[in-house]
Formats: sequence, structure tokens, C-alpha cells
Amino acid sequence: QVQLVESGGGLVQAGGSLRLSCAASGRTFSVLKRGWFRQAPGKEREFVATIIRSTGDTRYADSVKGRFTISRDYAKNTVYLQMNSLKPEDTAVYYCAATVAVGATLPHEYNYWGQGTQVTVSS
Repeated sequence: QVQLVESGGGLVQAGGSLRLSCAASGRTFSVLKRGWFRQAPGKEREFVATIIRSTGDTRYADSVKGRFTISRDYAKNTVYLQMNSLKPEDTAVYYCAATVAVGATLPHEYNYWGQGTQVTVSS
């Protein structure tokens, strides 16, 4: 099993920045890819960004490209999501996820999830 714990959410004005962290523990050697998803009220959970554990290769949703940056600290088993130029439409619960399948793309293909952290962007 792998445990994921997010931190760093909060309330910020539009145009501001936040950094989310996701610390992993347990059988982390089995995890090949880490990701961030988000879910706004009344909407489905959607992909935000992913990072391949071994190569550091990243991928972003079009809606956050150029504003968000995913990164990892290999030694600390921690993944970060730096969010800049935040918009009200970024308001959601952000979830950290991990998968043993490097080709995973959809939420149901991820094996482990954090509890979520609320991000609220005011206009």
C-alpha cells in the first residue's frame, strides 16, 4: 500500500499563487507515475498534471498549461504542484494520486489517492 498526504491548499485572490505538496509513504517503489487531479462542485474529477517518477517527464491539462508546474523531490517521495496566475475557475478540491501503470491517464487507472485539499480562488 501507498499512503498520500496533501497539503498547501487555501484561499487566494485571482492572480495569486499556491503550492500544493503530496508526500508519499509505504511501498513507494511500486509507483511509476504521480499526478494531480481536481474536482469542482457538481463536476467530474479531471486531470491536472502528471509526472513520471523515473524520468521526470510531465504532462498538463490545456487549462493549466503555462500556469501550473508539477515537480518531484525523489529523495523525499514528494510531488509538488506550483500554481500561478490562479483563476476563479481553478477552484476545486485537488487530489494527489499515484499509479503503478506508467500509461495511466484516467482517474480510475490510478491506484492510490490522497484525501484532497481545497483550493479556493476569489475574484
